[in-house]
Amino acid sequence: MPLAMNREVFITCAVTGSGGTQDRSSHVPRSPEQIAKSAIDAAKAGAAVVHCHVRDPETGKPSRDLALYRELTERVRDSGTDVVLNLTAGMGGDLLFDGTEKMGEMAGHSDMAGATARVAHVVECRPEICTLDCGTMNFNEADYVMVNTPGMLRDMAKRMTAAGVRIEIEAFDTGHLWLAKELAREGVIPAPTLVQLCMGVPWGAPDDLNTFLAMVNNVPADWHWSAFAIGRNQMPYVAASVLAGGNVRVGLEDNLWLDKGVLATNAQLVERAVTIISNLGARVITPAEVRAKLKLEKRAPLARI
Repeated sequence: MPLAMNREVFITCAVTGSGGTQDRSSHVPRSPEQIAKSAIDAAKAGAAVVHCHVRDPETGKPSRDLALYRELTERVRDSGTDVVLNLTAGMGGDLLFDGTEKMGEMAGHSDMAGATARVAHVVECRPEICTLDCGTMNFNEADYVMVNTPGMLRDMAKRMTAAGVRIEIEAFDTGHLWLAKELAREGVIPAPTLVQLCMGVPWGAPDDLNTFLAMVNNVPADWHWSAFAIGRNQMPYVAASVLAGGNVRVGLEDNLWLDKGVLATNAQLVERAVTIISNLGARVITPAEVRAKLKLEKRAPLARI
C-alpha cells in the first residue's frame, strides 16, 4: 500500500461513551450539562465533530433517555460554539446472559429495543450524523453480545436517512465492512459514505498495523473514513490514520489517559491530536468544512409538541 497521507483532517471527539468508565476518572462527564460542556471544550480545542452518548446523571450508567439527549443537543446547539453533532444509535442492542447454563433466556440487565426506539432520539434531535454499528459481535465482557442483525440495520438506516441524518458506519471488523458495502450498494446507506474503523476493541479487529491496513484496504476509494484505537494506542493511531489517508478520533470514550498516571480531559486529548496532525504537515479542518465535505445540514431539534 503506498503512502497516501491525508492533508485535510477532521477530528472527532468521542466525549463519554457507554462503557463502565464513569468511576475511573472524574473527567468522564455524566449529566447532559457536563457532556455538553466537555463537547464544547473539545470543539474549542479543534474537534470538528463530537460523538455523544448520554448517561444517567446520578449513576453514570449508559442511558437511552430521550429527554437527556434533547437537553444535550439543545445545550450544544445553543452554546455559540460551532461543532458537528454525532449521536450514537448503538444503544438498545446489548444482549447479556447469566452464565453458560441459562442461554435460553437473556439476563435482566440486557438492553434490547426495536428499531423505532433505537433511533427515536436521532429523529427528534436531528444531529448532522449518527452511528450505525454494522455487525454483531462478542463485545469485551464475558457473555455480552452486541446485536445488530442485517434486518435491524436496514430498518434503522432507512429511519436515519428519512430523518435527514448522515450515517457513520461503525466497523469493528472486516466482516462489518463487507455488510456495510452491501447496504451501500442497495442504497440503504446513501452517499457520501462515512465509516469509522474501530480498532483494538475486544473481540473485534485487533489494533496491529497489519489488521489496520486490511481494514483500510477494504474501504471503497470514494468513501470518507476515520479510525481510532482504544487505550494506550489512541495517539499512535492519530498518526497512523493520517498517514494512511484517513481522519482521526480521540476522546474519553476510548481512552482515559493523557500520559502515564495522568488522567485526561477531552480537550487535552484533542489538543494533543491537533499537535500530532500539525507536526505531520496536515491541516485540521473546521466544522463548516466537514459539513461541505459530507453534505451535512445543521438543524435544530424538532419543535416540542
